[in-house]
Amino acid sequence: MNKELSNFATRLRELISNRQSAIGNQQFNALALELFTLQFENNFAYQKICEARKLTPQIVEHWTQIPFVPTAAFKELELTSLAPDGRAAVFHSSGTTEQKPSRHFHSAESLALYEASLWAWFEQHVLTDLRFTIYDLRLQKKSHVAEKSAIRNPQSAIFLTPPPEQVPHSSLVHMFEVIRRKMGGASVLASRTEFVGKISEDSAWTLNFEAVLGALENRQSAIGNRQLILGTAFSFVHLLDFLAEKNLKFQLPENSRVMETGGYKNRSRSLPKNELHALIEKFLGVPRENIICEYGMSELSSQAYANARGAGRWARGKDCASPPPKASSPEPFYFPPWARAQIISPETGREVADGETGLIRIFDLANVFSIAAIQTEDLGIRRGAHFELIGRAQLAEPRGCSLMTTL
Repeated sequence: MNKELSNFATRLRELISNRQSAIGNQQFNALALELFTLQFENNFAYQKICEARKLTPQIVEHWTQIPFVPTAAFKELELTSLAPDGRAAVFHSSGTTEQKPSRHFHSAESLALYEASLWAWFEQHVLTDLRFTIYDLRLQKKSHVAEKSAIRNPQSAIFLTPPPEQVPHSSLVHMFEVIRRKMGGASVLASRTEFVGKISEDSAWTLNFEAVLGALENRQSAIGNRQLILGTAFSFVHLLDFLAEKNLKFQLPENSRVMETGGYKNRSRSLPKNELHALIEKFLGVPRENIICEYGMSELSSQAYANARGAGRWARGKDCASPPPKASSPEPFYFPPWARAQIISPETGREVADGETGLIRIFDLANVFSIAAIQTEDLGIRRGAHFELIGRAQLAEPRGCSLMTTL
């Protein structure tokens, strides 16, 4: 293991664990340039890409100039600084069975950083009251604050995915298992956190509807115990169609939450976001403002979140002190302070103007041992330093955690 990369990972974990660490633009740029140098020196495949583009640490002066790697490259190249004997896990991209998956290699050390990153931002956006906390990263202080409070009373979670042992290469399921453990699933809450998905005969993800109904019935009767239901958009469609067919409706306890992520392609009918959320409210009794959307991928170590009321978030850029968006307007996705998103024109390769559409590009400092600079195939609308998700670009391969198969 490279000591310099390990030292960087340790320092970043300390920053992530410090809630008062804003990581403003200047500090982010310095960290990004430092990490670029380390990845250039220790990641052979990435070094060749950078040299081919004539962009090396001696030339690059700002993080936006650092060479970005398309997610498709993770299918063909081993984009990692980890030696084969140091790889403890590998996450595969989701997609149809005919597709070759991406590979994101992890060591025990990189998994620890990944888990610190995912838990800090998940807790901030899903396990807090839906009230604003905005940090002005330019001034390194709170600029428009309504204090948040964590959900302290016991709660439980239903994960609409297969359990980790059935899909060991799914980054989403690994994330859910981390959340289960952090919530106390390994001890007192073990009987109240459960995976209710399974693998179908065609190797796709599906639901154990008997287990789902049992879990929902138990949760509905747990008065005052806030509940979480987490899953892919595809899994929610299957669940909602089943409830509609059986004419079943549930009313989960007040302030319960839903987190949905992923896509639909080839696995269910597609629903506009508003329609999906309306059905969740109708059949599960969770109001739309308590539905949080997650954006992530196997090639990243950090996730972005969006919901109607902007659950306690750290904001960046020109809109740092902006008031909350109206409930009827789409809420942009927010990455944590240790990541940055840009919306790039596929024609010019430059960042688009606010309100314009382009490809989503992400620089994730938590990707210490792989590649920090990732070019996705997803389209988004620029909303200041954040983005509104549209979907996959034309001709891009369909993907989404809903489509993950056993590998």
